[in-house]
Amino acid sequence: MAHKRVAVLGSTGSVGMQALDVVAQHPGHLEVASLAAGSNYELLADQVRKWKPSVVSLATESSANALRNLLDGESPEIVWGDTGLMLATTSADADVVLNAVVGAAGLAATHAALSHGIDVALANKESLVMAGELIMEAAQINTATVLPVDSEPNALHQCLRGTEAATVRRLVLTASGGPFLGWSGKDLDHVTPEHALEHPTWKMGPRITIDSATLMNKGFEIIETRWLFGVPTQNIDVVIHPQSVVHSLIELVDGSMIAYAGPTDMRLPIQDALSYPERWTQGIEPLDLVSSAPWTFEQAEPERYPALALARQALEMGGTAPAILNAADEVAVAAFLEGRLSFARIIPFVAKVLEGCDTTNADNIETILEADAAARSEAKRHLGE
Repeated sequence: MAHKRVAVLGSTGSVGMQALDVVAQHPGHLEVASLAAGSNYELLADQVRKWKPSVVSLATESSANALRNLLDGESPEIVWGDTGLMLATTSADADVVLNAVVGAAGLAATHAALSHGIDVALANKESLVMAGELIMEAAQINTATVLPVDSEPNALHQCLRGTEAATVRRLVLTASGGPFLGWSGKDLDHVTPEHALEHPTWKMGPRITIDSATLMNKGFEIIETRWLFGVPTQNIDVVIHPQSVVHSLIELVDGSMIAYAGPTDMRLPIQDALSYPERWTQGIEPLDLVSSAPWTFEQAEPERYPALALARQALEMGGTAPAILNAADEVAVAAFLEGRLSFARIIPFVAKVLEGCDTTNADNIETILEADAAARSEAKRHLGE
């Protein structure tokens, strides 16, 4: 088996910690090259002591100084801010970058890694949502690979291996439907953050959990899928699958289907991305076909899940529209969690911001980040009203 040095960005978050669990299970084949986190310097200090990375980055200088004091002389190179994140991405001689940074902050790191010819195990879906064409172009030019870590795109990646593109008719993403499956529109008016954060099948961070409840997360995955696999939007479908056992499917031209099924454990897609093109053993309890039954599927009704149509609209608009969509959603979810916006208003709010912002060509990262900033300002202005 290959030996790989891994840069883990977002190491103190849910995906980052599970990635380090995977590294721990394969000590002869995976090694930590660098770590990057937000502000949780105490947890990061424990990770540094265990994994001995050569570069460590935090979001702020004060957090970096606090980490340095905690480590008391046994420090790796400690950096901070945007520059620090770039150093953790590109200067530690990593073979693969596991990007689990939350939000738009992860975009520049993905682009930097690929531009240096480093493979990216991508959990930061914003990279492809905001700048899919640029990201895939950077990968192609520098002969690097984008390996999806999100469960459903990763499942598609596995189903498509060894399958001729010309034989594939459509790609089908599955969605659990979140904690409010079957609720009426009137019921959704009374949803609290506490309710929305109780996802029925996955343990995830706050934003992605809320996005799963609105299905905006699945809308983002439509955009991801379009860029990852180069398929037209009309060939990407979504079905509701409450059990979260079948993580995605592909339909072939003869009408047959290939599905990926497995436990609801993020360590599986993380390990797949880190081990690719090999497949390694994993200590997770395998899927029990009998106890996990029945598996049911439902249509994702457009009127019930307007986020899906909104994501398709942004993709059709092109340019900076998907970046605007993402920024508006990030502000809306934060406002909901703070009690400033009702759950039922999240998607209409995002649609209003998308409609009110000018779009331009997404020619470079700077332009996309400027559109992101402008959309956030517009969204905050709407909140003020």
